[in-house]
Amino acid sequence: MAAGGSNIAIYGAIGANLLIAASKFIASFFTGSSAMLAEGIHSLVDTGNGLLLLLGIKRSKQRPDKLHPFGYGNEVYFWTFVVSILIFALGGGFAIYEGVHALQDPPVIEDPTWNYIVLAAAIVFEGTSLFIAIKTFNKSRAAQSRNLIKNIIRSKDATTFAVIIEDTAAVTGLIVALFGIFLSQFLENPLIDGVASIIIGAILLLVATFLARESKGLLLGESAHPEIIEEIDQIINSSKYIKASSLPQTMHFGPNKILLIVEVDLDDDLELLKAEKIVDDLRKEIKEKFPKIKEVYIQTTNNLEANSEMKPNQ
Repeated sequence: MAAGGSNIAIYGAIGANLLIAASKFIASFFTGSSAMLAEGIHSLVDTGNGLLLLLGIKRSKQRPDKLHPFGYGNEVYFWTFVVSILIFALGGGFAIYEGVHALQDPPVIEDPTWNYIVLAAAIVFEGTSLFIAIKTFNKSRAAQSRNLIKNIIRSKDATTFAVIIEDTAAVTGLIVALFGIFLSQFLENPLIDGVASIIIGAILLLVATFLARESKGLLLGESAHPEIIEEIDQIINSSKYIKASSLPQTMHFGPNKILLIVEVDLDDDLELLKAEKIVDDLRKEIKEKFPKIKEVYIQTTNNLEANSEMKPNQ
């Protein structure tokens, strides 16, 4: 799948994963490889995950209503969390189960040609998808850091990091399966194939846990990046009419929708119309500076000094 929530890229990934899954199941049927069967299940789960991400993107675009005044942007985070559960249960759980079963009754792979062909092709396809996803992610992210994991954690676009995490797990799992089949043939030890399946399952459990952790944080409501909050604070306190202000409070309602609430103490001698214009200008400046901030609530008060969280405008 491709980063950035592109529907066309996700449709292409769904088709590719479905074809790869079918080829893996065929190879597993003819060779009896448990690692290949685990990889087939993994690709099938990825196909379903793509459909769920599409569902989340579609539902997140619903217009706000009385029950959801800030919209349905968090639908993306919810369905990403569901995807992490499916990866954990169906992908990782089944792979480990199949690996344990193979250790108890190891299948003998007489001709692994099917497996090598399918795995090689799948590595090329999944590797290309991962490369495109990372490249797109690097272009779209706000911070240019070399630490990909750190950037994924910073990202508020669930479809973006879900794509990268899934593709990384897919490529890693394919390489493990390839080595497992090769070593089981080279060392004439069929148990290695079962061990490879267990390793694939452990990888899926790990990435599913990471994905669940990140999507859970977004689902519960994360604030904007500290740099954004700091710049908002600077904009507010750059006004000569503001004596003090509270710490800007923000919350993501989807990857591209942020709510901002801040309390300011205006000069006492300002007329009502003048005060309203100052607040309105601040609201417009913040929205122009940060297009993702869709809702800005600025509350004015003349009693901020009693609040310990307020700081004077210097």
